Amino acid sequence: MDQNFTELNPNDLPTESGHFGIYGGMYVPETLMTPLYELNQAYQDAKKDPDFNQTLKAYLKEFAGRPTNLYFAERLTEYCKGAKIYLKREDLLHTGAHKINNAIGQALLAKRMGKKRIIAETGAGQHGIATASICAKFGLECVIYMGEEDMRRQALNVFRMRLCGAEVRGVSAGQKTLKEAVNEAMRDWVTNVRNTHYIIGSALGSHPFPMMVRDFHRVIGEEARSQILEKEGRLPDEICACVGGGSNAIGLFFPFLKDKDVRLTGVEAGGRAIKNGEHAARFVGGKLGVLQGAKTWILQTEDGQIDATHSVSAGLDYAAVGPEHAFYKDKGRIDFGYASDEEALNAFKTLCKVEGIVPALETAHGIAYAIKRAKELSKESLILCNLSGRGDKDVQEAARVLGEDL
Repeated sequence: MDQNFTELNPNDLPTESGHFGIYGGMYVPETLMTPLYELNQAYQDAKKDPDFNQTLKAYLKEFAGRPTNLYFAERLTEYCKGAKIYLKREDLLHTGAHKINNAIGQALLAKRMGKKRIIAETGAGQHGIATASICAKFGLECVIYMGEEDMRRQALNVFRMRLCGAEVRGVSAGQKTLKEAVNEAMRDWVTNVRNTHYIIGSALGSHPFPMMVRDFHRVIGEEARSQILEKEGRLPDEICACVGGGSNAIGLFFPFLKDKDVRLTGVEAGGRAIKNGEHAARFVGGKLGVLQGAKTWILQTEDGQIDATHSVSAGLDYAAVGPEHAFYKDKGRIDFGYASDEEALNAFKTLCKVEGIVPALETAHGIAYAIKRAKELSKESLILCNLSGRGDKDVQEAARVLGEDL
């Protein structure tokens, strides 16, 4: 770990300008600067408001279903013949993933600001259905942007969003995946900023979004920390989570950042191979750049054009990583690895077979790492993995990729 890290207070980051070291910032069109400053001020005011915080806690409990269980995966542990594996069961939340935490928080903030129209981007569809669900609850107009390739892969979630009253707008540009969906959502926001709030679904984009998304997901790590202490009387040796933009991971990791004996590991999408256009492992094949509002690690060509990406999981199929993750990697506080499509699919099947739990394909990348790591560690060691979402949405795509009939 960087010797200077222990001198930092993670709660002091980002800076007022939205930076985590050299990462983050506000790299947006001039027309969005004032709305972003207003959003940041509204959020800072809301954080200090006991009524806002109490309302948020109430919705997280009564609507989303918090707290989620910390589950000892006994059969998976026996299968690995190594470290004890605990799973933070975010898959048990309403709408099926951690995304609902942030969607509730930002929807409450939008109501506080008087915004009656909500837009969002989605890749795997979990942020889309979370946003559509809370908009239905609050009676807000909802438009979801989604790449047409992701709409094919995640047809179940598309229908769920529409059932909740959302308009799902397919995006046919580029690779027809998450990056293009973000582009279209940002274009919409620039045009309709007076009555519209953009609920970004991951810890990416311009300040204040990485900070807000992190804060709304900190509940994951706060619960997990107290739960593991209650169950084991100590903190885990290692914590892992899949990383696309990085919302589930930063939410889990943040309350453990000062615990220097707890290893934190993010797992990116290794795709088919670590070759241009075949993966989404930004810390393996990427470099510093600016994308969609923030400076961070990005998969890009030598002349700065955004590279094509690939992952079997729609939610990890993205060219950039959240700026806070890049900062902590530089500081040596968060390690990063990757799991290939094949490894994720094998973990998907293994967790189903030995625990009766169907994980999201995104989550399966973290599970793949946990399985590999547990086999390397002693039986006295503890691994905590974020089970960030359930895999109902992925069954049809997994069957197609595996060549099996439904």
